[in-house]
Amino acid sequence: MSLSQSAGADGRIDVDRQDAPTGVWCATVVDEGGVEHDVRFEIDGGGRIRRRAVEQPRPGDLVLGTVIPGAGNAHSHAFHRALRGRTHDDGGDFWQWRDSMYAVAAALEPESYFVLARAVFAEMLVAGYTAVGEFHYLHHRIGGTAYPHAFEQALVAAADEVGIRLTLLDAAYLQAGPGRPLEPAQRRFGDQDAADYLTRWHALRELVPTLGAALHSVRAVPPAAIAEIVAGLPPDVPLHVHLSEQPRENAEVLAAYVVTPTRLLADAGALTARTSVVHATHLDDADIELIGASGATVVMCPTTEADLGDGIGPARALRDAGAVLALGSDQHAVIDPFLEVRGLEMHERLASGRRGVFSPAELVAASTSGSYRALGLGGSSDGPAASSLGAEGAAPATAGFSAEASGSVPGERRTAPTGARVSSLRVGDLLDLVEVATDTVRTVGARPAQLPLVATSADVRRVLVGGRVVADTGVLTGGAHPSDLLRDALAPLDRVHPWAARVHLPADPGDPHTESGRPAPGGGDAPGPALTSGDIDGGGAA
Repeated sequence: MSLSQSAGADGRIDVDRQDAPTGVWCATVVDEGGVEHDVRFEIDGGGRIRRRAVEQPRPGDLVLGTVIPGAGNAHSHAFHRALRGRTHDDGGDFWQWRDSMYAVAAALEPESYFVLARAVFAEMLVAGYTAVGEFHYLHHRIGGTAYPHAFEQALVAAADEVGIRLTLLDAAYLQAGPGRPLEPAQRRFGDQDAADYLTRWHALRELVPTLGAALHSVRAVPPAAIAEIVAGLPPDVPLHVHLSEQPRENAEVLAAYVVTPTRLLADAGALTARTSVVHATHLDDADIELIGASGATVVMCPTTEADLGDGIGPARALRDAGAVLALGSDQHAVIDPFLEVRGLEMHERLASGRRGVFSPAELVAASTSGSYRALGLGGSSDGPAASSLGAEGAAPATAGFSAEASGSVPGERRTAPTGARVSSLRVGDLLDLVEVATDTVRTVGARPAQLPLVATSADVRRVLVGGRVVADTGVLTGGAHPSDLLRDALAPLDRVHPWAARVHLPADPGDPHTESGRPAPGGGDAPGPALTSGDIDGGGAA
């Protein structure tokens, strides 16, 4: 099926946006509160739960089988999906992987990024992700001249067309490393300084109601700029940052600033309950204590951390210290929320030699309520949440970020609840659900509470966002299949950058996926040619 067939003659996919039913009845609900049967939800016009009760279905209800809350993908770089299955054949290291990533970044323009992001978001939705945080730093033309928010609007349009919730985490990227200007390959990512970033961010907020903020890393944003950006952002906007993914990052920051990256964030006022630190792989005890005491969220990305050989982060210790855990698929070597859940537990088992380091309820919480909190999409009891689907009353991506609101208390290990239920599908929450088949070769015979540890995205049936069915058994409700969308999005990239050739670009010490201080192999060739809109369905020039 060509893109014109899968997306329609106008290039748009048909999502078949049906009205949400008044009631949704679920035979079994599995959430962080445990397992409950015969659960009926009533929803309001904004897709939020206004009533939850144990009762039988009523006429007109949407009837579902076993469901879990929709997963939040708390860390995504959509364009990295183009690298899947193309970087595994020659070993190498972070630098080789980074070269290929920069080649993709150099090839994209807003039109082609819209097509690629739409396909990636579609893949997420049918896999069971109902919300995504796009950590976005691809801002400008080749050479760094500005677009009028074209990339950002392309991402918003892609999410809206698919039907997934989006928090756009627009990233500040100011330097290649401590005291080093941006390299040529990074100029598409960068702003002149903190003031320039804030001006661009506030202008973008007028266009994107679900806008969050990000600091690419403590190497890419100097301490004074971090403090200026934090002071210039609204205090309730989600703030994300890559943190200590590689030991070399810690060594560089210590050498330049005489503190760890975590301490640098804290001293700059950037480590608070609204902060989400991504990876947090290589921490010392003092770092763990700082993060936990702040009530910040830690976004673990197990499949990416394994794929890139990052290491195993101290997830259990961070949770015990008071941090909230969330999950993301990052570079999308895999898009499957169940495998991220499993990876979180299995990495801890490998590190500790013990099983059951996290309870099933804690794992569900990390994938659902923890990730939604990181994206500013908490329930009404946690503060205002944004609808990235353009619903009436959509507000900026904000939430009441506090350790108390998230149930996180420093020093207290959170275990499976007993007695009163602590549900992630409470009155006021968004009714985002994923129906899971319980009769497949993977799930048959499993106890409901343990389904997240045995199911995969292949077991996902109907996916609901705001009570509306948006996908069913691997296909969007309008009939578009993610594999068709992905094929048509990736083909133009193949024409611009044949994958048989490795493209070498200047080293980027500011990229958390790399160790800095080593020149890229083969020198620093300029980025390859950018795609034009003519490469995508004959569209007009940007």
